[in-house]
Amino acid sequence: MRELVPRHALVPLIVASALFMETLDSTVLATALPTIARAFGEEPVRLNLAITSYLFALAVFIPISGWVADRFGARRIFRLAIVVFTVGSICCGLSQTLTELVLARILQGIGGAMMVPVGRLVLLRSVEKSELVSAMTYLTVPALIGPMIGPPLGGFITTYLSWRWVFWINLPIGVLGVWLVTRYIADIREERPPPLDFFGFILSGVGLMGLVIGFELIGRDILPTGTVLIFFAVGTMTLIAFAFHARRHAHPALDLTLLRILTFRSAIAGGFLLRIGIGAVPFLLPLMLQLGFGLSAFHSGLLTFVAAAGALLMKVTAAPILRRFGFRRVLLGNAILCGAMLASYGFFRPDTPAWLLMSVLLVSGYFRSLQFTGVNTICYADIPRERMSMATSFASMAQQLSLSIGVGAGALLLHLTVSARGSTEPQATDFTPAFVILGAISACAFFAHLPLTRDSGAEMLGPRATPSRAAALAVVRDNK
Repeated sequence: MRELVPRHALVPLIVASALFMETLDSTVLATALPTIARAFGEEPVRLNLAITSYLFALAVFIPISGWVADRFGARRIFRLAIVVFTVGSICCGLSQTLTELVLARILQGIGGAMMVPVGRLVLLRSVEKSELVSAMTYLTVPALIGPMIGPPLGGFITTYLSWRWVFWINLPIGVLGVWLVTRYIADIREERPPPLDFFGFILSGVGLMGLVIGFELIGRDILPTGTVLIFFAVGTMTLIAFAFHARRHAHPALDLTLLRILTFRSAIAGGFLLRIGIGAVPFLLPLMLQLGFGLSAFHSGLLTFVAAAGALLMKVTAAPILRRFGFRRVLLGNAILCGAMLASYGFFRPDTPAWLLMSVLLVSGYFRSLQFTGVNTICYADIPRERMSMATSFASMAQQLSLSIGVGAGALLLHLTVSARGSTEPQATDFTPAFVILGAISACAFFAHLPLTRDSGAEMLGPRATPSRAAALAVVRDNK
């Protein structure tokens, strides 16, 4: 296998398999929740605890994932995270009550909190910077495919098999992942990791938990509005307290000084805005196709899967495009394209030709994946090796928070539109404001990438990346 697949592709594929397992699990579960509720004799709304408990674990443990990897070794923690996530999946499938399911989902969340950021850290430490663009394309594709195939796969499993297989399908992926990590990934670690910022860990965990759960619950009428606002208030105040704490601590749980690095700050801010819009798509689009267009869950899932095909096409073209135009021009122009195409979803109607709908989804999937590849790569362009673990924890935290904000914003915008019409059931036109507003938010990533220079990230694109690099080499030759 080592001879057939180059290392810059092998390591990303191994990490991507873990990422695929995590993203697939979340979207498959959403489809199976009504069936699980009937099996447990619970109200479907109460089954939302299975989702929020997982997010709770993510919010608490993501900030220390980088420190744990430095302390005990990235390969060891990545492998252990896959084991914990897989064992949690088995326990979820064996659950007989809602309480058992929630506890199993927390165990899954602990594994997921370590698996994704530590997997990205393994990738960054195993691949040369000049090969990182190609490597990141392998990592981006499963993150986009998982939410697309999740709904039809979840519908098929719950209809023709058992809801328990929604979790048990992770078992073979997990076993394969553990073997591949053991066989092909080197054990790279820091020799002198700093001490754990335990107080900062508590503050960041509580703050992120409050915001993530608040955004997940807003606009869904699951809890009273006052309770949701309490989550927001606690989360905001705790994160403010953490910001003051981080300024005085030598090694905080989340290193806010990383934002002084231009490329990192641009990627975090731009990716945050982009994911707010994109994060709502797996929630809003199936609802529009099913409730607004009257399609079945399986049919709507097949339609949304077209976007994954566009993401796959991007895999072979991202590196040449970035080398030809550079990070700055691609991220600026593509931010506008991604926002515009997301807004166009709101103008789909039940009589929209299937070929047109699928074409828009295909093209938008391509440009969306290209943007994520660019953002996820340039994020680490200027990060020193000794701060790489902190950077991956920070980026994973921002990613999770932005996706939660996207789902919450989509749910709230849809709720406000339906309520303004004096109804409780959404129709096709009710989704238009949500998609347009979320598209505008995603397009605002343009301003986050505007401060980038022409040469930003050039080291990751090779010697032919930019004209300015060629000019510099010409000056050297002339001097000689």
